[in-house]
Amino acid sequence: MTRTGVMLTIAGSDPSGGAGIQADLKTAAALGVYGATVVTALTAQNTLGVTGVHAVPAAFVRQQYEAVVTDLDVRAVKIGMLGSVEVVRAVAAMLRERPVPAVVLDPVMVATSGDRLVPEDAAAAIRELLVPLASLVTPNVPEAEVLTGLGIDSPDDLEAAARALLALGPGAVLAKGGHLDGDRCVDVLVSASGVRRLESPRVRTRNTHGTGCTLSSAIAAYLVRGDDLPDAVTSAKDYLTRALVAGAGLELGRGSGPVDHRVHG
Repeated sequence: MTRTGVMLTIAGSDPSGGAGIQADLKTAAALGVYGATVVTALTAQNTLGVTGVHAVPAAFVRQQYEAVVTDLDVRAVKIGMLGSVEVVRAVAAMLRERPVPAVVLDPVMVATSGDRLVPEDAAAAIRELLVPLASLVTPNVPEAEVLTGLGIDSPDDLEAAARALLALGPGAVLAKGGHLDGDRCVDVLVSASGVRRLESPRVRTRNTHGTGCTLSSAIAAYLVRGDDLPDAVTSAKDYLTRALVAGAGLELGRGSGPVDHRVHG
């Protein structure tokens, strides 16, 4: 019997189901991959915004990770929201002590609603401790600006920020351009192999809650399936675009609703 490959998400919980570990598990299931979780924070949030964050103690985050990786065949880890600097340090230590084949870091700092999800010292720790350990880092425009100190107003600026992040040591950087203006959404993938721009039509929808979580977990899922990194990124971007289109007609909540994770890849 062949062991089943697992995607492990290390992230916060979204009780409304559109982002965080809930979105990650829905994405993994849609892509035919077994998902496991390490919960780093509990949030009180919905489509209108975040009203509370409760960080899980770092020691218990470590205990969850140990339980999963010592038993399941974890082939890719997706890292999302980390609620405190102590948790960031714990996750970095865990990845060094018990490494996994692929690490996709989504440096979650600000929710779609604009609510800040991590304190400033945690953002600095993510840059210094986790970015160098990642196979791929997937910042959006605000996150890339925080991590690099650069202003981003165009795809060229996005590429410059991605290059600056690559210099910190990750295997690759996917800088996402969804916050930029224009009829097309341009993401920039930068690695030692070169630069690749991925374009797709911009989906006009208010339902964008959890898009970053969905993309990063989809990339991790495709890596578990055996895709190489460029193909995993391309396939994940296609999955997210289709999920945005399918979710445009959903009426869930009174604010920025979720994408429809039920599309298959």
